[in-house]
Amino acid sequence: MNWREAEREFADDVVARETLPRTFERSAERNADRLAQRYKGGVYDRSLISSGVLPPASAGEYADVTYAEMRAIVRRLAAGLRELGVDADTRVALYAQTRMEWAQTDFAALAAGATVTTVYASSSPKQVRYLIEDPEATVVVAENRELLDEVLGVADDLEHELDAVVTFDDVDAADLDAEMEGTDDISGDGDGAGLSVDDVYTLGEVHALGEEAFDEDAYQSWIDAVDVGDLASLIYTSGTTGQPKGVRLTHANFRENVNQCYRRFADRPDRDPDAPGISAESTTLSFLPLAHVFERLAGHYMMFAAGATVAYAESPDTLREDFGLVRPTTITSVPRVYEKLYDAIREQASESPVKERIFEWAVGVGQAHHEADDPGALLDAKRAVADRLVFSSVREAIGGNVDFFISGGGSLSAELCALYHAMDLPILEGYGLTETSPVISVNPPEEPTVGTIGPPVVDTEVAIDGTVVGEEVADLSGDVGELLVRGPQVTDGYWNRPDATSEAFTEPDRLPDDAVVAGDPPEDRDGDPDDPWFRTGDIVQLRPDGYIAFRERAKQLLVLSTGKNVAPGPIEDRFAANEFVEQCVVLGDGRKFVSALIVPNFEKVAAWADARGVDLPDGHREICRDDRVRERIQEEVDRVNEEFEPYERIKQFRLVEEEFTEENDLLTPTMKKKRRNILDRFADEVDLIYEEA
Repeated sequence: MNWREAEREFADDVVARETLPRTFERSAERNADRLAQRYKGGVYDRSLISSGVLPPASAGEYADVTYAEMRAIVRRLAAGLRELGVDADTRVALYAQTRMEWAQTDFAALAAGATVTTVYASSSPKQVRYLIEDPEATVVVAENRELLDEVLGVADDLEHELDAVVTFDDVDAADLDAEMEGTDDISGDGDGAGLSVDDVYTLGEVHALGEEAFDEDAYQSWIDAVDVGDLASLIYTSGTTGQPKGVRLTHANFRENVNQCYRRFADRPDRDPDAPGISAESTTLSFLPLAHVFERLAGHYMMFAAGATVAYAESPDTLREDFGLVRPTTITSVPRVYEKLYDAIREQASESPVKERIFEWAVGVGQAHHEADDPGALLDAKRAVADRLVFSSVREAIGGNVDFFISGGGSLSAELCALYHAMDLPILEGYGLTETSPVISVNPPEEPTVGTIGPPVVDTEVAIDGTVVGEEVADLSGDVGELLVRGPQVTDGYWNRPDATSEAFTEPDRLPDDAVVAGDPPEDRDGDPDDPWFRTGDIVQLRPDGYIAFRERAKQLLVLSTGKNVAPGPIEDRFAANEFVEQCVVLGDGRKFVSALIVPNFEKVAAWADARGVDLPDGHREICRDDRVRERIQEEVDRVNEEFEPYERIKQFRLVEEEFTEENDLLTPTMKKKRRNILDRFADEVDLIYEEA
């Protein structure tokens, strides 16, 4: 039996059709004595600790929560939320960084029957208001006093009442009381019946309410009342192409996607016992936003369903320290984090010319070994030396226990992915969208193919609409076009947006005449064979082997004034592992040729200049205008250009000193480029490119 057949036929206690709170309850029963969560001390003023629910962790160290302990917390939080009026008609907004309490509150709100909506902790006040107001969330769970103040600051302008606000951390009640003194109504309706200081609780206080009110039979009845078809969450799109839309995701959407992903990653009996997988023995380090669907599914629901351990990083800036403390077996992340991690590895290897030469030699050997069908004795021996000199220390630097990484939320450079594979740190790239819960396809551990996003997961049909691309993009083996998908993980539409819902789907059973259909139709499901297809808006290549290769967002294809279509993503990806280029965005829509804005790696540029006795000017802006720096970056651009067709090559570029970040609104919270914002921010630079030409 091959792995594809084994994946479909695989069954165990984790694979089930049920609601998310029932999944957690069953997993907690099976894994009562196993570690469910690990939390770091000295980071937050946790109200669950000050109220005695959990013991404090030593500063800089991790403490543990078993599944039995986590279940007890979730149950009492659910009962406490019910005491606050939360029920099946309630939307609870979670507004916090990724941390232990986020997970506990999510399961508690779902068990209480509520729908959970999410707000990124980095959201602006305008976004916070929209993300509370659009779903009419009546209970907001904010992380700390700072985010509580953000909620209170927008509450006056809401068109509906807030019933309660809950904070994860302790807040100074006297200080809050003084701040809110005399505020009779901050609900926005002016009738004096709004939120007061008495409606602000800590999570510890909600737990205390629940502890007093908890009844086992009542709790089970709340879970039993939830149907798999009920709405579980509203997750808002990142807004790269306009106002965020609330994606409706049911318990069935999430739960089926857990099944699909677990079948691909589980320690199935057909697999080599030494092959990496997901099981109750797994440990993951969670640091991506749980407000985003990728971490919510891969680092949260799937892990807890499997009985795995989820540890929470202090922040993305402390990952190296947290890797060493947690020693994870698997990690989910986005391409930008893997780029940064590789930059850090390479920077350490560049401490001396000798170290740098050894590192480059080892990477070359590793790549050759990874790509060889039959490496032979000599290459095997070189690979062993490279591992001893370089790769083993790299693996130890990230905890020494990682079996594999999972990448999603954006396109990963094939070159960078191959480098990780060469170091025996395989990255399994996958693909999905908020609207698909999110996973549509992902590379299997037993047969990963670098440069692809894997084959579709089970119970997932895909179709390729080739009418949306030009001949240039379509000139690849296999079938190229917009990816359409249908399966049990696909949303039924957007919250209060019938127009957007209609645009996102084909008409029932209507595909272009030349569309290519592939994948794995669902078995024993209620789906109608005439169900409409969801339009992903992404251009992909469906290869003859059934694997999918991502090309570009359809809306981001550059249509040159010459009529040529250019996908910027593959060009940008070629700079991902480049030591002199920090970031690159490729431009040219409506223009005669392709251009780029490039953020240099200023540390590497400075090291290069020092080694050659080049006296650079002070300041990043001045460095970007230095002809010698430009000539050095031109060499890197020329190397990349060699891999592309003449019309795809970067003819002109400008160096810019400002890195694209979430803080300056040039990246989304999941580190995707906001191309519209970048074009606006650097409009003068772009104009100069084409004026000079």
